[in-house]
Amino acid sequence: MSTSPQVETVSTSADKAKLAGAVLLLVGSIVAFYMLGKQDLWVRVIALLVLLAAAIALFFTAETGKQLIAFGRDSVREVKKVVWPTRKEAGQMTGYVFAFVVVMALFLWLTDKTLEWAIFNLILGWRS
Repeated sequence: MSTSPQVETVSTSADKAKLAGAVLLLVGSIVAFYMLGKQDLWVRVIALLVLLAAAIALFFTAETGKQLIAFGRDSVREVKKVVWPTRKEAGQMTGYVFAFVVVMALFLWLTDKTLEWAIFNLILGWRS
């Protein structure tokens, strides 16, 4: 088992300020939407979207946002490495699963009926 060295990032005060600003913009977008309640709906929605876009942009300039983008890129790269089954293989495996479920259902039903017969007819003597 290989151990990769842990990379520890130090959060600077600028990053903390960016994250705090993003949260404030997010809260501000919601507050602005309701404070503009007497305006037309399109004005309220535009104000909401503009402030949300500013919050997202500010978040992605912070180190946490950059790490999130890097994680997304790494995830896409790993998904591209997956060898997906062909349509025929997927159909065969699905058939195997359904067949197994049917066999197990029959086995459990047979076991249940056998135990029911043994307990109620042989042990307790309740003949129906």
